[in-house]
Amino acid sequence: MSNESPTIEETHDPVASLERRGSSLPVILTLVSVFIWFAFQTLQLVVERNNLSAVKANFESAMQESQKMQSQLQSLISKTLELANQGNPAAKAAVLELEKRGIPIKGAPPQPAK
Repeated sequence: MSNESPTIEETHDPVASLERRGSSLPVILTLVSVFIWFAFQTLQLVVERNNLSAVKANFESAMQESQKMQSQLQSLISKTLELANQGNPAAKAAVLELEKRGIPIKGAPPQPAK
């Protein structure tokens, strides 16, 4: 009887198959959770990128306006400097006051040492 073929109950071991399925369940759950995490992070990055693009677009007009104002200010300062070089006392006082406040003036005569 030792050479008999195994019976159906002996070949189908439900405990062994349950252990095999049970050991793969944590791996599957881990992989699914990692996939969900990466999908969430990707979605968040896309949303943040869109928000940053919108903020940049909102600041474009303000930057252009500030560059326009800066060029106007530089033009005004250069014309005031021309008047100061021609001997206008009010323009000289304005140039000295601008230098005191730290506004750079190109081509201004050096300030006398005190």
